[in-house]
Amino acid sequence: MQPQPRPTDAELAILRVLWELGPSTVRQVFEVLSAERELGYTTVLKMLQIMHEKGLVQRDVTDRTHVFSAAQTQVQTQRTMLDDLLDKAFGGSSLSLVMQALATRRASREELAEIRKLLDQAEGGKR
Repeated sequence: MQPQPRPTDAELAILRVLWELGPSTVRQVFEVLSAERELGYTTVLKMLQIMHEKGLVQRDVTDRTHVFSAAQTQVQTQRTMLDDLLDKAFGGSSLSLVMQALATRRASREELAEIRKLLDQAEGGKR
C-alpha cells in the first residue's frame, strides 16, 4: 500500500467537511464550503474527483448521486501530516515541536491540563 498523499489546504477544507458530516454528496460539501468562502459547485466537484484519483476520498456510485467519504480518519491524516512536519521542520525533535507550538499560540488552562495529563501518562508508561 502506497503512502497517503499530503492534502493541500483546499483539500483539507473538504476533508474537514467530510469528517464532520460523514459521507456526503458534492452538493452537501459545496453548501458548507460556500458559506465560508466564494466557491463554485463545479470547483468542488472537480476537487473531489481529483481527491478520489489521489486516494484521499472514496466514492460510492451505487446511486445516481455520488457520495464521497474521507479515505482516512481525521486522526490518521493529522498523524501523517504531523510526522512529515516533525521530520522536515524539527529534525524529528518532539521537544522542538512542542516548544514552538506553545511559544506560538497561548494554550488555555484546559489545554495545559490535558497536556499535563498526557505527559503524566507518557512518564507512567516508561517506568
